[in-house]
Amino acid sequence: MKRKYNLVSGICTLLILASALYSCQPKQEKKQRPNFLILMSDNHSWNHLGCYGDEVVKTPVIDDVATKGILFNNAFCSAPSCTPARASMLTGQDIWRLEEGANLWGTLPAKFEVYPDILEKAGYLVGIEGKGWGPGGVEESGREHNPGGERYGSFEEFYNEREKGQPFCYWYSSRDPHRPFKRNGGKKAKIDLNSIVVPPYLPDTEEVRGDISDYYAEVQSFDREVGAYLTLLKEMGQLENTVVIVCSDNGWQMPRGLGNLYDFGTKIPMIISMPERFAGNRTIDDFVSLNDLAPTLLELAGLSIPDYMNAKSLVPILEADNSGIIDGERDFIVTARERHAYVRKNGAGYGSRALRNKQFLYIRNYDYEAWPAGDPPLYGDVDAHMLHYPCPTKMDLLLKKEDETIKPLFDLAFAKRPKEELYDLEKDQYQMNNVANDPAYQEAREKLAKQLTDHLKKHGDPRELGLEMKWVDAEYLAEKDKSPRPGQEAIELLNLEEEYYYDNE
Repeated sequence: MKRKYNLVSGICTLLILASALYSCQPKQEKKQRPNFLILMSDNHSWNHLGCYGDEVVKTPVIDDVATKGILFNNAFCSAPSCTPARASMLTGQDIWRLEEGANLWGTLPAKFEVYPDILEKAGYLVGIEGKGWGPGGVEESGREHNPGGERYGSFEEFYNEREKGQPFCYWYSSRDPHRPFKRNGGKKAKIDLNSIVVPPYLPDTEEVRGDISDYYAEVQSFDREVGAYLTLLKEMGQLENTVVIVCSDNGWQMPRGLGNLYDFGTKIPMIISMPERFAGNRTIDDFVSLNDLAPTLLELAGLSIPDYMNAKSLVPILEADNSGIIDGERDFIVTARERHAYVRKNGAGYGSRALRNKQFLYIRNYDYEAWPAGDPPLYGDVDAHMLHYPCPTKMDLLLKKEDETIKPLFDLAFAKRPKEELYDLEKDQYQMNNVANDPAYQEAREKLAKQLTDHLKKHGDPRELGLEMKWVDAEYLAEKDKSPRPGQEAIELLNLEEEYYYDNE
């Protein structure tokens, strides 16, 4: 009995010692999953921020985020149109892979999984404020709520639903700088018209300078919104563990901007910041896409990236320490366009694809016999699509189109375009001189054309594979657009009819 007692005592002593030793070891804490806060402007070109070199617009908050974070010099959206650009961001796929999701005012069929749903299933609290995905039909898509997540009235309302320790993903879609701009916004913001640099594809007139100044005032308003959300994030004690993304959905609402595959429609600002995890004050020259956010967020959350996502995670770039080119294979981007607004007979779209690399922009127009900016006289793919609210730059072009100095700019914005366009960005940064037929550029054109075709076939574009293009006859859900009624001022100045009809009787 004594031997048995000593054996038991010895085992107990060993267990007590082991327990004591374990308690003295540093505890291995479970890695905390990061939060995500996406702050998105609406129709905002990449170059109109202080941190991107604009010396007129004042964006101190976003500039500070860029200093602490990572600024992308070559970030693009999938399409120069709100709905498909946002659909691609949510799915991590190009617009031609999303069927009806390639259009504005259409649907994003529920069979296309979105990263917010994946995060939610993994325990994240997910929500949106503002537009989210759209404009389009949520119920018609077969979804219970916006593909971006449940809608909230404010960040505070959203955060109050968070359980202790629960990671979150919140997407705020600003209204700024979407048209119509606030009247005299630039004047109230004391923006100096004489300091504004008017791009050469627009008329350098007082009307255009005033229009740009009003746009700048809206950009500055977005900057203040970013500041407000970052302040809230800090007050909530979540700033250090949150990946902050500042970006736009597509380019500005000017002729050759929104709705076009030129840089002014597709190139966007993108800044990602989490100083506690990623080395900041860096600028990246790799070509990246808004679509890349889907696999990026999933990887950062420790989740698997679905095979159907053909976008690439940005995590290797975020985790690098240097600026410039990180991934040598990211040396080009492909963008696409289908139907924007309802601006042609029977709602026809305008199919185009583009390949952009460091030196060239190559565009293929499938519907080159149609009007790229919409049928005259409204040219509705250039806002305002019905001329139903003030749009000074567009109106300036329409009113002065017979002026010999304005007509070339009018044609660039509204006239029909050839099947192929090619721009040498080293000589023509504003993409105004099409050299597709120049003998000196034939080798480059043929190489880019093949590269674009190969990419589109590899990634399943029905236009190149001869497959069904479900977006062509897809329903357009804003009925009022089918019989546009211009504003009274436009009717009087341009001698317009009171109503137009795009559907055949």
